[in-house]
Amino acid sequence: MDLDEVLEDESETDQGLFDDLLSGKPIFENKEVLRPSYTPHELPHRTDQINKMATILVAALRGETPSNILIYGKTGTGKTASAKFVSQELEATSEKYDVPCRVEYINCEVTDTQYRVLAQLANTFIERNQAYVEDRLTDLEDLHERARVDSAILADSNYDSLGDLQAEIDRLEADRAEMEPVPMTGWPTDRVYSTFFEAVDYVERVAVIMLDEIDKLVEKSGDDVLYNLSRMNSELENSRVSIIGISNDLKFTDFLDPRVKSSLGEEEIVFPPYDANQLRDILTHRADVSFKDDALSEDVIPLCAAFAAQEHGDARRALDLLRTAGELAEREQAEQVTEEHVRKAQDKIELDRVVEVVRTLPTQSKLVLYAIVLHEKHGVRNINTGEVYNIYKRLCTEIDADVLTQRRVTDLISELDMLGIVNAVVVSKGRYGRTKEISLSVPVDETETVLQADSRIGDVGDVSPFLQARFDGDHN
Repeated sequence: MDLDEVLEDESETDQGLFDDLLSGKPIFENKEVLRPSYTPHELPHRTDQINKMATILVAALRGETPSNILIYGKTGTGKTASAKFVSQELEATSEKYDVPCRVEYINCEVTDTQYRVLAQLANTFIERNQAYVEDRLTDLEDLHERARVDSAILADSNYDSLGDLQAEIDRLEADRAEMEPVPMTGWPTDRVYSTFFEAVDYVERVAVIMLDEIDKLVEKSGDDVLYNLSRMNSELENSRVSIIGISNDLKFTDFLDPRVKSSLGEEEIVFPPYDANQLRDILTHRADVSFKDDALSEDVIPLCAAFAAQEHGDARRALDLLRTAGELAEREQAEQVTEEHVRKAQDKIELDRVVEVVRTLPTQSKLVLYAIVLHEKHGVRNINTGEVYNIYKRLCTEIDADVLTQRRVTDLISELDMLGIVNAVVVSKGRYGRTKEISLSVPVDETETVLQADSRIGDVGDVSPFLQARFDGDHN
C-alpha cells in the first residue's frame, strides 16, 4: 500500500459522528430569531397596541406612576413580544435620561404562587440594591481617602465633615449586611411581602412589574398577590409600582376581587388574532434574518401562514412551523426548505402536542384512554362506552385504582374528545338504544408509548380486551 492510500484510509477513519452532519450546506443564518423567547426589533401589525402601551408607560419617564395595564389576546397574538419590546425601549430611554425605571418580567405559568412571585421580585430588587450600595461605597470610600489628605474636597460634596461621611459609609455597610435574599420556601408570606416592600422602596425608582400568564397565577393562588401589589403605592415613600398583566383569558378578571379588578384594569389593550396575510408578513420579516438566502422555496411561508391562520392566527405556531420545517430540511441535508418539509413539520408539531397532552392527563383519564388504545390495538373499531368501561375496570384492578362509575367514565371520554385525542360520536342502535362510538384521533403506537411511560400504567400486565357482542346497525 503506497503513502497516498494510507493517507486516504486515515482521512476516512478520521470522519467523526458529526462530520457528515456538518458537511451539509447550512440552511439557518440565525435560528434563535424563530423562537418564542426572541424579542424582535420590529413587530409588524402591532403598532397601535405598542403605541398605546408607550403612551401609558411614558409617565414612568417623568417619575410618575403609570396606570396599570391589562393585555388580552389569544396565544401567539404578539402580547408578550410587544410588551417586552416596549419594556426594553422604556429601560433604554430611562437610562438615556437618567431616570430610575426598571421593568421586571415574571412568567406566572412557572412562578405560579404568591410566595414565589414576591420572593422573585424581592430577590431581584435586593440584587439591584446591593449593586447600588456597592457602587456608592466605592465612591464614598474613595472620597474618604482623598478627604483625609485634603478635607477641603468635602466642600463640593453633601458631607460637612469626615465624620458625616464615615457615618454614611457605616449606614450603607449596615444596610448591605441586612440585605438577605428570600429563600424559595420557608418564610411566612407576610415576611416575604415586607422584604419585597422594603427592597423596592430602598431607593427612588419606578418599578413596572410585568406578569405574563397572569390568569394562571390567579387560577392557582387567587388574587392576594395582585391585591398586595395594586395597593402598594399608597404606602411606598420612595418608589412607585405599576403592573402589566398579560392574559390569554379575556374573562379571568371575572374571578377577581372588585377592588383588585378596578385598580388592575385601569387600562386594557386587546390583541386580535393575526390573519393569514399578517402572518405571512411576520414570517417574511423573521425569515429574512433567520434563513440563508434562497433557503426557502416560494410556497413555504404562505403554507406556514395558512396553517397557523387556521389555529386562530397564532404567530407562535407559524414560527414554530417554519423553524421545524427548516430543521427537518437540515437533517435531510436538503438545499432548500420545501412544502413537503412544512407538511412534515405540521404533523410533527401536532404529534408533539398530543404527546404532551396525553402525558399530563390525570391517571383516571389515562386509564380510560389506555382502554381505548387496547381495543384499537386488537383491531376493534367503533368501540362503545360499555366496552371501554369493561377494560377500564380491569385496568383499575391491575393498578389498584378507584373504579369510577360508567357515567363518570363517559364524562372523561367526552373530555378526551374535546382535547382532540379521541373521536366520540353518539349513534343510534335501534331497539338497543343510543351509545357512543369511540375511536382514537391520534396514532395508536405513540399514544401507547406515552401512556406506558407512566409508572403505574407501565406496570399493567397483558390485558386483552374482553369484547362484548357487537350490535351493529345492520343486525336485527
